[in-house]
This record gives sequence, structure tokens and C-alpha cells, in this order.
Amino acid sequence: MNTDHKVLKEIHHRLVVSCQALPEEPLHSPFIMGRMAYAAYLGGAAGIRANSVEDIREIKKTVQLPIIGIIKQVYEGSDVFITPTLKEVEALYNEGVDIIAMDATVRIRPDGTTISELFPRIREMYKDQLFMADCSTFEEGIMAEELGFDLVGTTLSGYTEATKGIALPDFDLVERLVSRLSVPVISEGGISTPEQLKKMYDLGVYSAVVGSAITRPMEITQRFVKAVRE
Repeated sequence: MNTDHKVLKEIHHRLVVSCQALPEEPLHSPFIMGRMAYAAYLGGAAGIRANSVEDIREIKKTVQLPIIGIIKQVYEGSDVFITPTLKEVEALYNEGVDIIAMDATVRIRPDGTTISELFPRIREMYKDQLFMADCSTFEEGIMAEELGFDLVGTTLSGYTEATKGIALPDFDLVERLVSRLSVPVISEGGISTPEQLKKMYDLGVYSAVVGSAITRPMEITQRFVKAVRE
């Protein structure tokens, strides 16, 4: 496991907070995401996961933390939307993102390729860049390491057709990946309590990303409202 990189050391056994809001959400705004990231920083976050060059640029104005950058872009005919093509990778690289995260599932990408066809070319083009694989299954995690990804995340477990209905957070997937992979495993997806986060670290994850439970007040409110109604 090559964890000598300065950025990896900064997030090791610490919390990365995802600050994202999609266009249809009330907090969608680079300025608001910048303030959200600043609040996370003041709370002790060691890194930020952010979507879009605009949000990342705003976050950088007030927060000097490692950024895991993505660009969510929907293309007709493909279910892959997290940094799906070379175009999005280039935009994030040019912005100077510390870690670029990509969908690393086996699904067909918008350009008709698979991650196993696309990523070797990207790896060759950007030798100095850290890349994180957003995976949904154990097999995808193994493939991602073999392809040359620097980090493997459980981001898409429960969000693909093959993993629909899996209870989140996916402790089993994390445990299996940690026991098998030599690259850092990042737990992401469905962590909603400090106790769940602690369990992830007990299982041996390198770092963890928490998003909705911290930075999506609409979803947090819905959880409380649901409890009241039940």
C-alpha cells in the first residue's frame, strides 16, 4: 500500500465530508457549498468531496483541505454519471483537484467503453494524479486496484442495478475489500451515525466519506419527519 503521498496522509483515519447539492436541491449554489465546506472544516473535517469545477473553485477560497473532486454529468443511454468520460477528468485535472473520483463499475460508459478500457489510457495520461474508484461490488474493487486506481471506495454499493436493496452502510463489502486490497479502502455511502463511522474504522478502512447525514438538511429533515409519522 503506497500511502506516502501527502494527501493520503492527511485523510488517514480521519473524516472526509461530502458537500454536494444537485440542481434540483434548494442548497444548489457554489457559494453555499463553499460555506458548507468551511463549516465542515471548522468541525474538524480532514477533506472535502465536491461536485463540479464551480463548487470546487469556491470551496478552495476558504478551505485548504484535500479535495476529492467529481463531476456528475448525465449522458443519454448510460447509467454512469460520476466523472463518466475523459472530458470530466480533464476538467478536474486542470482545476488541480487532489483526488479525482470516477465511477469504476462494470457498466457501459457514455462513450461505449468500460472502465477497464478507459482507465488505462487515463492512468497513462495523468501519471501524477491520484484517482479514486467509486465501486459497487467486491469484484469491481479488485478490478479497480488491478487497473491502477490509488484508492477504492464503496460509494456505489446499493446504487446500481446489481446492488439494489443492499442495506447501507455496506459493512460486509468494506470488510472484504480491506482484507483483500493493498490500496487504501474508502468507506462511502449510507454512514448516518458516529457509531457507524467508528465501526468502519474498526473494520480497517483507510478513511471515510460522510455526506447526506451532515450536509443535506432536506434529507435529514425527511428522516425525522418519517420517524414522527411512524
